[in-house]
Amino acid sequence: MKQAWWKERVFYQIYPRSFLDTNDDGVGDLRGIIEKLDYLKSLGIGAIWLCPVYDSPNDDNGYDIRDYENIMAEFGTMADFDALLEGLHARDIKLVMDLVVNHSSDEHAWFNESRKAKDNPYRDYYIWRDGKDGNIPNNWASFFAPSAWKLDETTGQYYLHLFSEKQPDLNWENPVLREEVYAMVNRWFDRGVDGFRMDVINCIAKDEGLPDGSGSPNAAGCYAGRDCLCLGEAPFTSPEEGAKMLDEETGIFDMIFPFDLMEIDDGPNGKYDPVPWTLAKFKQIVNRWQTAAEHGWGSLFWSNHDQARAVSRFGCTDTEELRVRSAKMLAAAMHLLRGTPFVYQGEELGMTNTPFPDASAIRDIEGINALNEARISGRYDQIWKGILHKGRDHARTPMKWNASANAGFTTGEPWIMVNPNYVSINAAAEENDSDSVLNFYRKLIAIRNSSRTLQYGAYRPLCTEHTQLFAYERELDGETFMIVCNMSGERVSLPEELHGQVVLSNCEHTEVGVFAPYEARVLRKI
Repeated sequence: MKQAWWKERVFYQIYPRSFLDTNDDGVGDLRGIIEKLDYLKSLGIGAIWLCPVYDSPNDDNGYDIRDYENIMAEFGTMADFDALLEGLHARDIKLVMDLVVNHSSDEHAWFNESRKAKDNPYRDYYIWRDGKDGNIPNNWASFFAPSAWKLDETTGQYYLHLFSEKQPDLNWENPVLREEVYAMVNRWFDRGVDGFRMDVINCIAKDEGLPDGSGSPNAAGCYAGRDCLCLGEAPFTSPEEGAKMLDEETGIFDMIFPFDLMEIDDGPNGKYDPVPWTLAKFKQIVNRWQTAAEHGWGSLFWSNHDQARAVSRFGCTDTEELRVRSAKMLAAAMHLLRGTPFVYQGEELGMTNTPFPDASAIRDIEGINALNEARISGRYDQIWKGILHKGRDHARTPMKWNASANAGFTTGEPWIMVNPNYVSINAAAEENDSDSVLNFYRKLIAIRNSSRTLQYGAYRPLCTEHTQLFAYERELDGETFMIVCNMSGERVSLPEELHGQVVLSNCEHTEVGVFAPYEARVLRKI
């Protein structure tokens, strides 16, 4: 196994719009991140994944980029970015940025030119087609709308947008476009960036001829020869396909973000039709991806900016005691698997889903569009219930720093509502509580940071048929750790083989031979 910095460090994902506002406009900014660098260092974080900070009209909260080489005015300036990068590197924290090149904003200079005329030099930077029989070119749907095609009156042709109609897809079959993107990426590398997380990168290749739906261009090519991270977001990827992408000798990515776990509770009608998830399915997903990454490396995460809060989806928020305990259990269960752990901002506090009062509180374009369609189809109540469970805005409400107004996020009017439970769940309160979720994360990260076994050791599942326990071991050079988690709300008798020296537990008083509801223990085999 090749060693690499990104295998040994724990990542922290920052959604800058909601992290910390320093200029009272209700929107987080780069200076807010700079202000909290010592907080991140104290957590044990070794790398940051920064969501897009590029110039954008914000149709999709920064994932619609107008200028890849300028900073969004709401977030600050390029000087602020350079100061952030310098502050991170001074603390030995790497910076990985978001790279969004499946699409640009429709306000990007390339698209402004492309839409002017069919013979414009930039026309082929995007995907334009004539209609078919007086209708759209094919039946492809957008992730955010019923159709992936938008008619542009200027030329009478349609352009492809797999996401919002303000996010036209780039044409990766165009070699000139590719070289433009590669050059842009390399300028960021030259500035000191340590890698990129590549947004929906496996969507950049479209089937030749764009047939009705039921050779992938290699966007990682410009990474060659650099000590950097190449991380791909890869929806629709099976573990078998993932194994090929991740192979250290022949693959194209260092890591990928697959979606299997994030879709574990999707119902027959998709994410807004949630069904209960099962431990059996969870184990199957984990084991398949641990196997897929045997000759490469995996990513470990419960949540991100596109997902609801982990403790509300996978843990228990019935009581404060169980919220704290299950948030700690989820961290131990996921972050000691073989792979690189990703902490999403606020996860280390055990932040929960937000009780949005009605649709006027929603800011996410995906949720807004889903509700608009639901009004027409008569499924509004069902979709609203799904958004309260799995909507993307749960992850995007402001980070909770203290119990002052707006959770210390801003002295202005926050761009999205603050979860009202900030009075009790916030970083300042948890800082002073030795049994808090925050301090458990510090201990957990410290254990991983100091252990080659927990970084590079082999993975072996335990208790594979158990209906309540999720357990596995990590082994390297004769040292073995066992991670045992009760993922249920019931007490569980501990199988005889799961005994050892307790290195970390989320329960103050562990009962011999019995696991409390949502209890987790990290054990060293003696």
